[in-house]
Amino acid sequence: MHFPPASHPPYSSYPSLMNTAVNPTIREAAPQDCETIARFNVLLARESESLALDPSVVCQGVQALLGDRRKGIYFVAGAVGAVIGQVLITYEWSDWRNGNIWWLQSVYVQKDFRRRGIFKALFTHVLEQARRQTEVCGVRLYMDTHNDAARQAYRRLGMKQTNYVVFETEMERRALPGKTGPQAQ
Repeated sequence: MHFPPASHPPYSSYPSLMNTAVNPTIREAAPQDCETIARFNVLLARESESLALDPSVVCQGVQALLGDRRKGIYFVAGAVGAVIGQVLITYEWSDWRNGNIWWLQSVYVQKDFRRRGIFKALFTHVLEQARRQTEVCGVRLYMDTHNDAARQAYRRLGMKQTNYVVFETEMERRALPGKTGPQAQ
């Protein structure tokens, strides 16, 4: 899958939209947001970690999550008739706290809308949703250690860096029932 360019010109081509406050609408993502979310995730990996993700695998992953709320929830920010930002919530059960920790993932704001309060609006919405759920005991995220702009943004919103370090062992993927392509290997 190759993502075509967005159907509209960059917002930077509209000087009246630049450097103005944006009051986005935040909502839970719907299946029709899949292509935009997948595109944003591919851009996120490229911009933040210099990774080239397979768009078809990313699109299938987004579709799987949008079809099963137990996997997580995407929230999207909309303005000027388009989705301009996103955040994904996934869950981790904490036996130490007897509650769910919500993990922020796939945080992305379209370049023309950065530093204009879009992530703050998404983050505020997530915190409001988390506070309504009695089993949620915390909100966390992980980030690339070299992403200083993100680190500063998270600190401005009151998040604190912890002493945890993330380790990972990637698994070789077996074929998934009914699936073909790279994820089936």
